[in-house]
Amino acid sequence: MVEAGAHIPEGVIERLPLYLNVLLQIREDGEETVSSARLGELARVNPAQIRRDLTHFGSFGRRGIGYDVDTLADRIQRILGSDHVHRLALVGAGNLGSAIAAYDGLSKHGFMVTAVFDNDPARVGGRLGDVIVRDMRELEQTVKEQGISIGVVAVPPAAAQEVTDRLATAGIRVILNYTPVVVQVPEGVTLHNTDPVQELLHTLYYLSAREEQAGPPSGRDR
Repeated sequence: MVEAGAHIPEGVIERLPLYLNVLLQIREDGEETVSSARLGELARVNPAQIRRDLTHFGSFGRRGIGYDVDTLADRIQRILGSDHVHRLALVGAGNLGSAIAAYDGLSKHGFMVTAVFDNDPARVGGRLGDVIVRDMRELEQTVKEQGISIGVVAVPPAAAQEVTDRLATAGIRVILNYTPVVVQVPEGVTLHNTDPVQELLHTLYYLSAREEQAGPPSGRDR
């Protein structure tokens, strides 16, 4: 059990969702127990690191048997707060917003898109799954009525900051930004940027480094 006020290193918190995803996958495969070695292999994390990470939250696993998959998955879900439903407000009902709303991985981890907003009259009144797309003018009232604390920004870059400002003003405390724009949030609001291009550029650095180490292909100029 985590003591109140206990400091957990940020790296540990960042790795917990990875462990959870692996545990849920192997549970779907019918496995009931997993060793730290097997968990490390699937998560691509050193088994010793996994054991150190989990000691922050209590004692898990039995020597020679490993971790009970159900028990560990449920415990990590409670630690992360994904053992109960979190309502999401999604702004942007275009292709990206539609893909986010349809992603079943959200509900698997306790996230539910309960409100979708757009300023395009052609989209307002339509449906994304079971949710009716609302006019942007309803954002503040809907967020308050539904008690939503998480917002997702999936709009054209030019509108990203304005939408972010409105979400923060409406009471949203966690914002997930799917645009390439660097937006600003007020104190008390947590911002997470999820830009595929940035992720690819980050990965490209390591690809380029490997290519430089390998040298140019034989018989060809780079």
